[in-house]
Amino acid sequence: MIDRALTQRIANAVERGSSRAAQDASVPAKVPGDLVAICTDAQLRIVTYTGLKPPVALPVPEAVARSEWIAANVASMSALLDPVSERLASGGLLRGPMRSAASAVVSAEAGALTGYLSQRVMGQFEFTIVDPEAPARLLFVEPNIARAAVRLEADPEELLTWIAFHEVTHAVQFTAVDWLRPHLAGLVGELLDSLEMNVDPRALLKLPSLDDVRGLAGAFKEGGIVAVVGGEHQRDLLERIQSVMGVIEGHAEHVMDVVGADALASLADLRAALDRRRRERPPLLALLERLIGMDAKMRQYEDGKRFCDAVAQAAGPAALHRVFDGPEQLPRGRELHDPQAWMQRTSVAAVTS
Repeated sequence: MIDRALTQRIANAVERGSSRAAQDASVPAKVPGDLVAICTDAQLRIVTYTGLKPPVALPVPEAVARSEWIAANVASMSALLDPVSERLASGGLLRGPMRSAASAVVSAEAGALTGYLSQRVMGQFEFTIVDPEAPARLLFVEPNIARAAVRLEADPEELLTWIAFHEVTHAVQFTAVDWLRPHLAGLVGELLDSLEMNVDPRALLKLPSLDDVRGLAGAFKEGGIVAVVGGEHQRDLLERIQSVMGVIEGHAEHVMDVVGADALASLADLRAALDRRRRERPPLLALLERLIGMDAKMRQYEDGKRFCDAVAQAAGPAALHRVFDGPEQLPRGRELHDPQAWMQRTSVAAVTS
């Protein structure tokens, strides 16, 4: 489905073109401070607050250029979509000219979107979602952090430290909670394995039209593979995956603020600036983010953080971290939006004063 070389070339071209337009060369590209020391301190604070103790060392933090971030994410994207391509081909949906045409279109769109995202992402705990045994990386995108510090009028080292709190929280989550990566991989694998291919054999006798290719690519862009061949079971799986990701992202947002309160003098200003950065985007970029699902990503941050904040406030941090006791402890259905319902189901008692 994804032509890695084509996707990566397009992503790098988009990144270079946008960087020149934004005159990024005027912004220092190096991260400030000692990145390893910052992440080591972040890990200590996070483990102390959460009680989650990684049994092995976390990945060594890496300060990377956008091109390296692009390469890592294109590889992960390919690992996720290649099995989908094979399944579509075996079901007769993508063969011969249709497969080549769809691959070119999807690769071009994926490259353009990855190039766009490479200019915004500041940090990432990067891993292959469908392979829980694959090594992970802890990445910090140098030019984006430097540019964000200027635009947010933030102290660069404080901003880097705050970003480290978020990304190291992800590293602690996935390293300390031994069931989390296999559980997420299992849900995604089940989603992919459950796809049913209903193909009209007569359609395979003709070459695909441009509208056919555009329609397929548009369906992927709007709702992913589930929008193409998904049913009720697939939508249920997708909701469960989104719930897991909401907890993971919201927990990291919650932790970065809690531990940041003791470490960062300008935490309130950083939070206000970051929330403003997420909301205040030019209309064209806001539309683009809606099309590629970034608005859903923002909702994961917001909904998950509200859930974690509410549980911690009502029942204490130890009660919140019971969400990582096992898959059965994860919020179900609307529980992410109803912390009291989750607390009732899991027998988490509110703290009484």
